[in-house]
Amino acid sequence: MDYLVLKTLHQSLVAISISGFVARGLGQLSGAAWVHQPLAKRLPHLIDSLLLLSALALLWTLHLNPLSSAWLTAKLIGLLLYIALGVLALQAGRPRSQKALAFVAALVTVSWMVSVAISKSPWGFLH
Repeated sequence: MDYLVLKTLHQSLVAISISGFVARGLGQLSGAAWVHQPLAKRLPHLIDSLLLLSALALLWTLHLNPLSSAWLTAKLIGLLLYIALGVLALQAGRPRSQKALAFVAALVTVSWMVSVAISKSPWGFLH
């Protein structure tokens, strides 16, 4: 697959994934019933799997090793933090204040990850 097509696919999936997380997070915090529907629970896994595959395809196409490139290592660490915070934000049974805090922290984390990707600096907007 052509690099430009892969990059556009990856960026589009990033936007879809983040938008879905924002919608689910706001739905969870407002008590919306739709967040518990099967489609709302399964579709993010499909989108995020495609996102991961597009990232791996980009790494392969560009011959990049994420552990030997500081900005990619930073993004991987950020991804793990984003996933953990996202789980806390969307997990049933947690107090609303904890969910809200985890949701905001996840959004800050993913914003930082996007800034790392754009700047190719492990500091991203923290620089």
